[in-house]
Amino acid sequence: MSGLAPRSRRALGRELTRLAQASVAESLAHSAQRPEPSMETARIGFTGAPGAGKSTLISRLAKLRLAACRDQGGVAILGIDPTSPLSGGSILGDRIRMDAIANEPELYIRSLASRSSNDGLADNVLDLLEAVESHGFHEVLMETVGVGQAEHAIRHSVDTLVMVLQPNAGDAIQAMKSGVLELADIYVINKADLPGAKKSASEIRGIVQRSQAAWRPPVIEVSQQHEEGLAKLDSAISEHLAWQAEHCNASETLRRRRHYHVQSLIVRRVSELLEHQPQLLDATSLAGAYADILQALGLDAGREA
Repeated sequence: MSGLAPRSRRALGRELTRLAQASVAESLAHSAQRPEPSMETARIGFTGAPGAGKSTLISRLAKLRLAACRDQGGVAILGIDPTSPLSGGSILGDRIRMDAIANEPELYIRSLASRSSNDGLADNVLDLLEAVESHGFHEVLMETVGVGQAEHAIRHSVDTLVMVLQPNAGDAIQAMKSGVLELADIYVINKADLPGAKKSASEIRGIVQRSQAAWRPPVIEVSQQHEEGLAKLDSAISEHLAWQAEHCNASETLRRRRHYHVQSLIVRRVSELLEHQPQLLDATSLAGAYADILQALGLDAGREA
């Protein structure tokens, strides 16, 4: 496939909208009709604090990735924007920031609201990824909200994880030193023409060099003034995907993704139950409320079986 035909593009858009809004029961029903994931589509995740320039970086990188796989299915971009916990609204701004590449026929861009998810991703994110993959894209680039410890969730959803940092990102570096964020496969110091970029890159390289992992993450400085850093990032992603294909167990990867998928569905289903049946919390003890919720979940499973 070379790009999505307009009709297929609209069909994918409707499918993603339906899945993004699906209840747990609807998500399970949809998954029963879908073939098992093939893992043929490469998933590349981008995380980092708001303001690090993830969307702009992805739009620039997508041009390079697209040039290499234009005849193999093209590239899809899923950008996740935060949903307000008060209003429930979301500013879906990724398409605005990616206008420069929005007209590429082999490129599909979709912004999604995080909705009830609080891990930097979106409700039913694995269903959304699998829906995109079913349309034959060669790669999917996914941007997280970037609101905190999102790296743990996206780590289970993608093949290659890129962490985007700004110069003088002291808080992130301190967190890395404590082992909290040592989950990325590639580190990018974005806006590397700003003061402090070299120092930040050096500090992160010092942390990475102490890692005992088989893959040692590169630290790449990228700026809009020079294309060299972007080309290095492009090469590093390809190198890591090739390394993953050679060294990682596909069955274990699928099991890890299934673990996250099932866990996220259970968490959401408990939230649905408590929203519609708040009396489940009226037991005389915490243990009693816990038992009542488990019983309600068991009744759910019995009805669906």
